[in-house]
Amino acid sequence: MPRTPDRLKERLIARAREEGFDLARVTTPDAVPEVSDRLRAFLNAGYHGQMGWMAERTHWRSNPAALWPEARSILMLAESYTPDHDPLEALQRKDRAAVSVYAHGRDYHDIVKKRLKRLARWLIAEAGGEVKVFVDTAPVPEKALGQAAGLGWQGKHTNLVSRDLGNWFFIGSIFSTLSLPPDAPDSDHCGSCRKCLDICPTDAFPAPYQLDARRCISYLTIEHKGPVDRDLRPQLGNRIYGCDDCLAICPWNKFAQTARDMSHHGNGSLQSTDLEDLAGLDDAGFRMRFSGSAIKRIGRDRFLRNVLYAIGNSGAARMRPIAQRHCDDPDPTVADAARWAALRLPKA
Repeated sequence: MPRTPDRLKERLIARAREEGFDLARVTTPDAVPEVSDRLRAFLNAGYHGQMGWMAERTHWRSNPAALWPEARSILMLAESYTPDHDPLEALQRKDRAAVSVYAHGRDYHDIVKKRLKRLARWLIAEAGGEVKVFVDTAPVPEKALGQAAGLGWQGKHTNLVSRDLGNWFFIGSIFSTLSLPPDAPDSDHCGSCRKCLDICPTDAFPAPYQLDARRCISYLTIEHKGPVDRDLRPQLGNRIYGCDDCLAICPWNKFAQTARDMSHHGNGSLQSTDLEDLAGLDDAGFRMRFSGSAIKRIGRDRFLRNVLYAIGNSGAARMRPIAQRHCDDPDPTVADAARWAALRLPKA
């Protein structure tokens, strides 16, 4: 059994690497006092859009110490999912779907949480105490805690950026009642660069380090229910699930490490999928096609809405009949998207 907290931490981080994590750092629950004011400003501006859950339990979301008062340390972990291709290239093939890199493989929540649980069990067996594990499923300010722990810093696009991993990585956390030596926080290394801001098709960044989710393509294609504003639909392009533009353009990706778990890449089928094939999926076909994928959670109707917007942006006359077939869809949002798409496409 480790004799000192320093030795325990050393072994814990080594074990995290063995489990498949690329970075592991320690912070404390009280290390992010600035989150409360930032969250309040974000909500007051209405930037959260339809994500009402962000306005709930704000006392937990803004203060990790309140989430679990018994916790003394938080182990923050990063797992790379760096793509083996340039995601921006998919935007040039307008008759094919562009899907966010993180959704190409199995649902990352399942993959990362299993690693977290194995690591947490190891920690209990080695040193006792109690633990709780989180990966994007609880009111935990993961990005702020990641910066406090030294995983990286929140870039101008609000995502975490690492000098070791670029910005292609998932974040997980293990809260523990054990006291472990904290690491030093990271500092901002964006400098004068603003590539992530300038590439955004919908101008979703009111200012550096601020995101208006209501204009973010990831939000619009995943979280937003109902019709997307007509002025924003053309900017969606062929993106049917998420958007990687601000991540893909970041210069720090020159240090990105290849994902060790190839299941994050999937079988490559989503790198170049014909919109026509996706538009033909009924509910059962959608569920079967995306079983085990993060895409499944948005449901067939929202997915088809996105596909029809992409069809409308394709400029392909051959897809006009496909859009027309959905003009009387039982879901009014799907029918609206189909009519919009049909009107934008030339006749064959």
